[in-house]
Amino acid sequence: MTTPRPTNRTMSMPVIAATTAALPAVVLSSLAVAQPATAAPAPLQRKIPATLAAAMQAQAAQKAAVIPAQSVASTLPSALRPMAPSTPDTYKIVRGDTISAIAHRFNLDTNDLLRLNNLTATTIIYPGQTIKLTGSAPKPAQPAPAPAAPAPATNAAATYTVVPGDTLSAIAAKHGVPLSSIFSWNNLSGSSIIYPGQKIKVSGGGTAPAPSAPAPATPAAPSPALANTGSYTIKAGDTLSAIASRLGVSLSALMSANNVTATTVIYPGQKLTVPGSGALQPAGDTKPLVPSTFLGFTYPPAVVSSANENKALLNASPVPSRAEMKTIVADTARRMGVSPSLALAFAEQESGFDQRAVSPANAIGTMQVIPSSGQWASDLVGRKLNLLDPYDNATAGVAIIRALIATSKDLDTAIAGYYQGQYSVSKYGMYDDTKRYVESIKARQRTFG
Repeated sequence: MTTPRPTNRTMSMPVIAATTAALPAVVLSSLAVAQPATAAPAPLQRKIPATLAAAMQAQAAQKAAVIPAQSVASTLPSALRPMAPSTPDTYKIVRGDTISAIAHRFNLDTNDLLRLNNLTATTIIYPGQTIKLTGSAPKPAQPAPAPAAPAPATNAAATYTVVPGDTLSAIAAKHGVPLSSIFSWNNLSGSSIIYPGQKIKVSGGGTAPAPSAPAPATPAAPSPALANTGSYTIKAGDTLSAIASRLGVSLSALMSANNVTATTVIYPGQKLTVPGSGALQPAGDTKPLVPSTFLGFTYPPAVVSSANENKALLNASPVPSRAEMKTIVADTARRMGVSPSLALAFAEQESGFDQRAVSPANAIGTMQVIPSSGQWASDLVGRKLNLLDPYDNATAGVAIIRALIATSKDLDTAIAGYYQGQYSVSKYGMYDDTKRYVESIKARQRTFG
């Protein structure tokens, strides 16, 4: 994160066909066409000896009894069928792989492969990652029974069911309510992940339950009842970071205890294992993962708190190496019609290709995109982007670069808009540090060119 001005990084802007030569016509001479006056005598029929006829019949019967090669596997006993190629113990993922494709390639069950590697259907895999193909997979946990639906209340809050492609800002606009109200009614934030089928409150409702009171300033130990049960049932609007904070445990410990990652989808009614007292986060003397100040500027506590939550999520999740992120950024830029050298210059300047980078301003990942800018990028590409996902992070940054280039008078102004904010640049011009940033980006672009 290179942005020293908190108010300037909000980025409020928005078969090949074979050709056969024609054969020449053959002209037959009259001599060739002429027929003999008398037909040639028919050849004499020779009688086949009885012994030879019997032998020929036996041979035909034997040929008919042969089993076609393609049906051998289904007609032979299992012990005599050809063995499948041996499966290696591990496999290194390459670009374009999916868990289901890998399972099909090695004749494995997709669900068994997911459990063997403690993955879920929504876990992100990346090139260079090594997964296990053999071994004993843990038994799948029995799903918790779905909680009974509450009785409808008079004048209760109206809800909306999320469909693929929805974003929180689009939902808010569709129902004519502020985005901040959607956040408040559902205990969500700009970095929250929504999923198809999820219910979102789109009105306050006269009899809707009031939001729970914030936790006291002084950390309190978990209640004895919670410590005895060791589990927590997820409610609508919950996030892993909010649950960890509410229960007084570290986010990384909660994720480790439940074999989940930053991109795992949680749902109401799901039960989480709450780690014991040994995993509780020490109070008072814990050093934050992200400081509150940068280059002399101090950021609001709420922003720094969100930055620390995102940093903890990234620290607890597998991410691509810097070299792999470099490839991801370049490929994304090519696909989206942006100069790869320019996108690489931004990524190197902002984070050094470090997907775990989080700034005090809550700028996230390789492209250092803050949540509000991430929402803008989501609107630009027409789908919800998760800034913690390395591919989505690159997409967000490149989408913003593309939009700035399209709406700025020149390249320098577009580069400045990424750093200072497009509105700020148009109103106040480039600050001195912004000018240095622009020159740095252009110099880095030349090295990648």
